[in-house]
Amino acid sequence: MIEIQTDYVEACVYHRPKYGNEESGDAYFIHTEEDYLIFAIADGLGSGPFARQSAEIIPDVLAEYHHESLDELLNRCNEYMIQKRGAAVAIVKVDFKDKTIQYSCVGNVRFYIWQNDEKMIYPLPVMGYLSGRPLKLNTQIYSYYPGDRFILHSDGIELRSPTSLLKNACCTFEVYENVVGKTNADDDATFITGDLLR
Repeated sequence: MIEIQTDYVEACVYHRPKYGNEESGDAYFIHTEEDYLIFAIADGLGSGPFARQSAEIIPDVLAEYHHESLDELLNRCNEYMIQKRGAAVAIVKVDFKDKTIQYSCVGNVRFYIWQNDEKMIYPLPVMGYLSGRPLKLNTQIYSYYPGDRFILHSDGIELRSPTSLLKNACCTFEVYENVVGKTNADDDATFITGDLLR
């Protein structure tokens, strides 16, 4: 488990390969600045080394260009996918000053926000995957409130009731522990969960 703790966010990351594989076809990125948090999951198509080669492009690009907009970041990542297997990618940026969450996704990486202790937000992704072909992007923006809880996960995680999971846990670590028990050994599995504190 990797933990992130700042004045604004508490987060945990889980990442493991498909059973029997030494390399994961998923990759993740999480980074905090004074005024924002950015995190992402990339799910390379298939599993093993070729999936990893596609997925690991995303943290490399985000590490260098995390200050850019989500559309700019996804387009940069997409440019590197030419002649690669491709990847499903979701990027989330939390702006602590504006109190907003920006989300953009291509493919089947899922994102849920339990908001203001009263409703679930599940932004719909753009179908497909990054492949080097032109993209149709749809960045979505939401206000957030202190206490909002989120989870971003690859398809190696099966959540049957994300609302109950996020609503009923007492803290980020309890969400983490509960989701670890739901991972699918037949696929690479990665998730990032956290609470926004202020």
